[in-house]
Amino acid sequence: MSETTTYLELSQEGGGAHKFYEVTVRDTVVSVRYGRIGAGGQQQTSTFPTRDKAQAAAARKVGEKVRKGYAPAVRGRRAARPVTRRQVSSAPSTARAVAPVLWRFRTGAAAFGIHIAEDRCWVGNQNGDVYTLGHDGEVLARYQLPDGVKCLVADDFWIYAGCDDGTVYDLSSKVPFAAYDIAADVDIFWLDIREGILHVADRNGGLTVIDHEDEYQWSRRSAGEHAWMVRRDEHAVFHGHHRGVTAYSADGSGELWHTATQGSVLFGWQEDHAVYAGTNRNVVQRLAKDSGALEATYRCDTVVYSCATAPGGRYVFAGDSASSVYCFAADGTRLWKLGTGGGSALSMQYLEEKLYMVTTDGSLVCVDASDAAVAAARSGTVPVARDVKSAAALPTYTPSATVRTVASATASGIVVECVQESGRLRVHVLSDGYEPAWNVQFPRHIRRAGARYVVDELSAAAGGFYRVRGEIRQLV
Repeated sequence: MSETTTYLELSQEGGGAHKFYEVTVRDTVVSVRYGRIGAGGQQQTSTFPTRDKAQAAAARKVGEKVRKGYAPAVRGRRAARPVTRRQVSSAPSTARAVAPVLWRFRTGAAAFGIHIAEDRCWVGNQNGDVYTLGHDGEVLARYQLPDGVKCLVADDFWIYAGCDDGTVYDLSSKVPFAAYDIAADVDIFWLDIREGILHVADRNGGLTVIDHEDEYQWSRRSAGEHAWMVRRDEHAVFHGHHRGVTAYSADGSGELWHTATQGSVLFGWQEDHAVYAGTNRNVVQRLAKDSGALEATYRCDTVVYSCATAPGGRYVFAGDSASSVYCFAADGTRLWKLGTGGGSALSMQYLEEKLYMVTTDGSLVCVDASDAAVAAARSGTVPVARDVKSAAALPTYTPSATVRTVASATASGIVVECVQESGRLRVHVLSDGYEPAWNVQFPRHIRRAGARYVVDELSAAAGGFYRVRGEIRQLV
């Protein structure tokens, strides 16, 4: 069986694109591998009726990339651009006892990503493992992503993982796919999402906003670097960095306010009327959303890695670099400081009288944060924690390496088509019962003008577009 391979790269000065594109033809099979230079990348494979048609398809793909500035290159000659992996230290807790932990699950590597939904819990670690668990601690499934997970964010039903390779993966279905590919000059530190609009805070203190089509909307450069906080509500985006918190209008039209904090912001949380910033000067500070005014300060004993609150800020929780978790009253009174029982809390979230934390030893920890448990912890009474074990035959899902080709759509399949629209490739629905003018959020790397695909399910999203659920198959 004969084989030909064409390898191209696009590398721009000043931190722009730094990508490769490789096309291999093996008889009637065309394989495309693409991604950031130095990474393994992702792959799609298509089968054609004849070798001539396979070669013609490969030539079209290469031609499209050359017209966009890609050029032949030697694989391995250019080095990958550096990506920041968050380095943290964790000391043992000096607290007299452990917090009221109900259960804990150890993932095997330091964990930054957490999202707690009404029906399940999500945790993502530095190995690229993402686990889903029930609120009782039962382990339900595992996703294996190509690189370490920096954070997990959700938008209604959809859940996204921002990874060290600069890709944001959609985990809403059993088959994850790359929903957003952040520019090579944007080193992701943290993410937030609202109605399909992704907000990216980065190493340089930048804030980049991308729509559901993975297209740039606007960006701002704040006064400080190392932006570990971005939170978005209906009216504003709150951006925390080493010089404080800056609020921008949601449409990017301008800065609303800036407030200096005591130390660099390492984590952010929001309530309806306030944002909370945890800093490296051992404090959590509450700022009014409408003005940026400092409303309260919550003092810890060491660097604050994470924070969260009960609704309205009735309780304020903080995790420090010495494996302790704090509980404060709204006015700043410290109610208790206790050990996490699983390293330092790198991220946390509160939901329905429970505090969930992910830690430096890779644990997802569920803490009882009810009024009764908070009061009991003040007097030294806490439950015995339960260690959760993963099932031996746990379902594991990975991003699809190929796009399967099919000759026709099944009765339940939904057909979509890539079309040129104002110079851009869009995806619209052809099947009956859907709004034909709406765009479909669709992986950009597999779009090709005129190509048709079959998807399992489409769901309407706020903002007037469709999101894909299930496997994507190409019609040939």
